[in-house]
This record gives sequence, structure tokens and C-alpha cells, in this order.
Amino acid sequence: MATRILLVTSSILGEHGQSNALAAYLRERAAGRDELAITHRDLAVDSLPHLGFEELSSWQVAADERSAEQQVLAQRSDGLIDELQAHDVLVLAVPMYNFGIPSQLKAWFDRVMRAGTTFRYTEQGPVGLVKGKRAVILAARGGQYAGTENDTQTPHLKAMLGMIGITDVSTIYAEGLAMGDGLRNAALKEARQAIDSLVERL
Repeated sequence: MATRILLVTSSILGEHGQSNALAAYLRERAAGRDELAITHRDLAVDSLPHLGFEELSSWQVAADERSAEQQVLAQRSDGLIDELQAHDVLVLAVPMYNFGIPSQLKAWFDRVMRAGTTFRYTEQGPVGLVKGKRAVILAARGGQYAGTENDTQTPHLKAMLGMIGITDVSTIYAEGLAMGDGLRNAALKEARQAIDSLVERL
């Protein structure tokens, strides 16, 4: 059975986005492997609205009791969660915008992080309900932030993934991409080599 990979991109720069370029390289390297199957969700192209009260409320209504409007609203979250659960590996290609993740990606997380569905609260704390999966972050950044206090992005992503039960998380960084051609080319080369290794291990 093929390893099923859900690749989620969120760069608003289209073909000019470096995180999108890393994602495209991953798809290219995996294309010749019959044992790998990739589903690509581009959140910049197929964008989600910000989560609102009516949509949030629809989750609290039993499926067979929802109004027609509530069914449509709830299906956004239900469909994204079903898609996540149907895959073995989650790959997030993430640019850094103002020290954080794109709002498009936050809108996706707002719908896959659902109490009672992908995690539950207990007296000992929250327990993730998304089991047996791993995640890889492809982080593309203009500056150099990994390992510094300004890298608020990586802890945020790992905290959200951990909340739903995905604790096997690795990160491939391409940093300094706006700091001159030499640093940019070296960073992209290193990231592509890391992606090569990742594809071989999957």
C-alpha cells in the first residue's frame, strides 16, 4: 500500500513563493515512486474564510439535526479532518509572514483542531485523537530565525500539531533567502538535499 502524503501549501506568491518551490520539488522527487501518493491542497488558491461564530456553532449540532446551512458550514471542517485522517504523512510548506504563519494556514488549523473530534480535554490535560501520523514542515524564510527567540512559527506549528496528536514532527529549513544570492542558493541546495533524504525514507 502506498504511503499517502497530504501536502498543504499556503504561500500567496504562487510560483514565485519559495515554500511553493520546495513543495514542487517534493512532488517532483516523489513522482517516480509508485509507493508514494500525494494529495496537494493549496490554501492560497482554494482559500478558507476566517472561522466565524455560525460555522463554529454548526459543529456543536448533531449531524442529523443540522439545518441545511449548518450542514454546509460543518462540511468545511468535516471534509478537512477526513482528508487529514486519510493520509499517513502531513507536509506543511510554510512561508514566514511577520514572524508567524499565513492566515490561510491558520484558517485550516482552526478547522482541523476540533475539541471532541481531533482532540479532547481530560482531567490530565488535552489528548490528541489523530493517531499514527507524522508531519514535516518545509519552512522558507527571508531571514535566519531557526533556534532564535524570533522563530515563534516553529513552536506554534508543533504545539498545534501536538494538540491533535501529531508529535512526530521534523522541519526542513531554507533560511536567509533574502540575504544575497550566495546564502540563498546554499540554503535552497541544502533544503533540496534534505527533501531527497526525506523522500527516500518515506
